[in-house]
Amino acid sequence: MSFNFGEVLTRAWQIIWKHRVLWVFGILASCGRGGASFNSSTSQGDGGFGVPPDLPPQVVQLLQAIQENMTTFITVGVTLFCLIWIVSIFLSTIGKIGLIRGTSQIDGGAQSLIFGQLFSESTPYFWRIFGLSLLVGLPVVAVVVAVLIAGGAALAISASGGDAPGIGVFAMLPVLIGCICLLVPVMFVVGMVARQAENAIVLEGMSVLPALSRGWEVFRKNLGPIILMAIILAIIGFAVGFVVAIPVFIVLVPAMFAFMGGEAQNWTPLITASVILCLYAPIALLIQGIAIAYTESAWTLTYMRLTKPQDDAPIVLEANA
Repeated sequence: MSFNFGEVLTRAWQIIWKHRVLWVFGILASCGRGGASFNSSTSQGDGGFGVPPDLPPQVVQLLQAIQENMTTFITVGVTLFCLIWIVSIFLSTIGKIGLIRGTSQIDGGAQSLIFGQLFSESTPYFWRIFGLSLLVGLPVVAVVVAVLIAGGAALAISASGGDAPGIGVFAMLPVLIGCICLLVPVMFVVGMVARQAENAIVLEGMSVLPALSRGWEVFRKNLGPIILMAIILAIIGFAVGFVVAIPVFIVLVPAMFAFMGGEAQNWTPLITASVILCLYAPIALLIQGIAIAYTESAWTLTYMRLTKPQDDAPIVLEANA
């Protein structure tokens, strides 16, 4: 069947530009992704928690207090990390669901979207989308970790045995590289099937396993359009990420050179860069949210265009609680 890429990409932009509430759901969806983080720019302290020179007395006292109560700080830190992780997973999942539902509603003829209503309508799908993520993600992570561990162990054994360990290491490298290269297309296919399954859950009210079957069916029957759409959206995403990263490099690189030029004695350049990046972070988050809203909208429209001609039944928008 013919697939109109231009219509989908144009329609996705029209939807998110006119209904900017979807930007908020795009920002929520970005919570579960790596995102544009700037918190690594000033974490240059040494592992021994040594106190850098020329710090204010209050900072020195704080560092000493952390040293004296390390266990408490670690416990609190781990607890906060777990809480933030749980909240991030919830918000990112709801954000993705809201983008799918919002796009389908507008494309189906709705005139407006209300944040609170769309958020509440998205919550019944949370556990199914989360369960799908676990069902798909955990085996992939396990396989990747197993390959890396097996490859590392094989390299270590080859390097430690025989009179010519370098030859053994050299012989094992193609195997390890081959396994990694094999994982790339496998992970791509799994990701594409999971993406179609997410739409099946939200748009057709399916449970997890039937949605996976539906996702595989849609992917298998529409390999060309889905792969090409993935390439197009990946290029768009890379371009947006590059644009977002340019100000970070403009601010961070001179600050690092100035810091090293002062023999790591003057922290003013890094502090100034950190302040500027903190001010820039909301702008980067907004741009990223718009990009994610556009990507998810395009994928939702892709699913709808690929499946609607094959299905006589209309798309279901009510949640199956």
